[in-house]
Amino acid sequence: MTQGNIEGRPYGIEDDIFIPKDISEYPTDPFRRLVEVENPDDVEGGFSFDSSYPYIDRSLGFRFNWFIGFFVLWFGAALVNKVKFGLRIEGKKNLRPYRKALRQKGAVAVSNHVYRMDAVCVNMALQPLKRFIIPMYSKHFNGSDVWFLRYVGGIPVAETRDGMRKFDEAMDHFHEKGRWALVFPEAVRWDFYPLLRPFRKGAFTLAHKWNCPVVPCFITCRERKGIYKWFGKESEPLLTVHVCEPVLPDPGLDRKKDSVRMITLCRERMEKAGGILRNAWPQESLVTDA
Repeated sequence: MTQGNIEGRPYGIEDDIFIPKDISEYPTDPFRRLVEVENPDDVEGGFSFDSSYPYIDRSLGFRFNWFIGFFVLWFGAALVNKVKFGLRIEGKKNLRPYRKALRQKGAVAVSNHVYRMDAVCVNMALQPLKRFIIPMYSKHFNGSDVWFLRYVGGIPVAETRDGMRKFDEAMDHFHEKGRWALVFPEAVRWDFYPLLRPFRKGAFTLAHKWNCPVVPCFITCRERKGIYKWFGKESEPLLTVHVCEPVLPDPGLDRKKDSVRMITLCRERMEKAGGILRNAWPQESLVTDA
């Protein structure tokens, strides 16, 4: 077992889980943002993330790019994940007993946030021919990755109260249209981090509101070996998406209690999939109001 401490909090990880980077090199603040907006001046004018943003975009230009994006993202990005990162998918059998609920009610998928294209990885694992709706940090929509973010299914989280009303309406609209949501409850991306950081509860609030299953996924790393050494840097590990057993909401509980219950169950299943025997983040600190 690989063991260590983060500010006095012990952790333990199964020995067969590959850790590509010394855990001590990561911040001790679990919500510290390590990935900032790239080239924000590349987007002329930029978006405002209030009620003026087109959370439901019915324009011809958006629809055209949405169509083109299907081929670019689900063939180009999928190819990168398969060839460069040797993507493996494990545990899809865990969804079989829940097929009826998933088909009728949709789902909110949650995953650890450890890689630039991890949204594509999870999409490939769960719904390869459909796109999720993915709430994202709004500032990135005024950066150089805006095309990728919008047409991978990203929707910026609004920054104003009136914008949040529009954002919530859009999320309900896409859910009613049969789109699954994908949320990274850790909120910020730490590349190839092997532990599970604190969750914000928004994903679980959505699942309670929509009365739909939460599908937890966990992405682990593998050492780059063999032919894969030709396609990527040694510092970039190979990836596996583990699909865990879904967690169903309990309509008999109030939203807060049910969110805490679902967070606890999801974390237990994700930690097991990730080989985390003892997490450094104590359970009582995991649920935040955001």
